[in-house]
Amino acid sequence: MEAKKFELGDVVEMKKQHPCGTNEWKIIRMGADIRIKCEGCQHSVMIPRRDFEKKLKKILIPANPVTEEQN
Repeated sequence: MEAKKFELGDVVEMKKQHPCGTNEWKIIRMGADIRIKCEGCQHSVMIPRRDFEKKLKKILIPANPVTEEQN
């Protein structure tokens, strides 16, 4: 399985929903640990990168969308 590519500022969907009812999180810090902020209630959580990669379902809104150059 290919590893998911994520960047600072991406809005992602996690496997489990937050207690406030939303499932959208924004990546606000990256390193050995990753801090994500709930888009519903603005609560932030810091989790180890390995756990984040396991719990990540998909990237909803990329921070910098990749555009293909036409030749």
